[in-house]
Amino acid sequence: MNQNSFLVITSIAAPNAVLKSCADGTAQNQVGYIVIGDTKSPAEFDLPGCDFWSIDRQLTMDFKLVKDLPTRHYARKNLGYLQAIKQGAEVIIETDDDNFPLEGFWHNRSRTAPAHVLENTGWTNVYRYFTDLNIWPRGFALEDLQKPVPTLTGLTEANCPIQQGLADENPDVDAIYRLILPLPFNFEKNDSVALGNGAWCPFNSQNTTWFKEAFALLYLPSYCSFRMTDIWRSYIAQRIGWTCGWNVLFHNATVYQERNEHNLMKDFEDEISGYTNNFNICKALAELDLKPGVENINQNLLTCYQALTDAKYFGDGEVALVRAWIEDIETLK
Repeated sequence: MNQNSFLVITSIAAPNAVLKSCADGTAQNQVGYIVIGDTKSPAEFDLPGCDFWSIDRQLTMDFKLVKDLPTRHYARKNLGYLQAIKQGAEVIIETDDDNFPLEGFWHNRSRTAPAHVLENTGWTNVYRYFTDLNIWPRGFALEDLQKPVPTLTGLTEANCPIQQGLADENPDVDAIYRLILPLPFNFEKNDSVALGNGAWCPFNSQNTTWFKEAFALLYLPSYCSFRMTDIWRSYIAQRIGWTCGWNVLFHNATVYQERNEHNLMKDFEDEISGYTNNFNICKALAELDLKPGVENINQNLLTCYQALTDAKYFGDGEVALVRAWIEDIETLK
């Protein structure tokens, strides 16, 4: 791969089969490998080729975000992003500790890619372009679930600094799907789809590539449900991406998930804030008056989080963390 690329994962597990597979892949492909631990991580974590950051080691980081970032939360991953940027990352790839990379995961990434580009289509269930079956991504607005997917046009070389790969076997669907519809599931192999201005589809953090110009949008919020942190991040990233003329690419599965143990009713409970608010959050974001251009990304990020915090979608501590993140990002430029 050799693009100054880093793989970032957060995990409370001891080195498991996925973490070991990632260690092998990063070593073979000259990719940096950062794993961020938390309070439940094992006291000893020995995985050759992996740069593991325990809670104690994280406290030695010189990032403003370290001080007030909550523990026992997926948003600890923010520190992994910052560390990768500090070490010169040009590309950050993220996944989770229950996603096995497939062969295509280690191919070179390009910020431009041939794709069917959709704009001004509103809520657009991208999963349906990779299957005829009834399936939708976690975070999709239930109000628009029955909406027909738009017809695709021809392939275009699309500018996509954020790219979401699908996941086979146990894809990232919500608790409603998991409770009533069958798994495992594998997607068909089809052309990529890119969503631009006015097109919404959530993306997650289990198989996602970020190019340098989009690094500020990696920020994961802390003062919301664990099941919503990457989803609500994706809405904000899409909205700000529109101001830069960017698309979000969705491409064929390059991981398969052997899902960690979950209590589905607990997942359902944790997703209620999404079921009831996803549509309205995106409506509020679409109505914001954001400044155009890459040079305004940081200010736009703060504007989005301030607006959503004022509307009580995020807790009161969120904006201070966003300010610390922005300060860290600007220091690392």
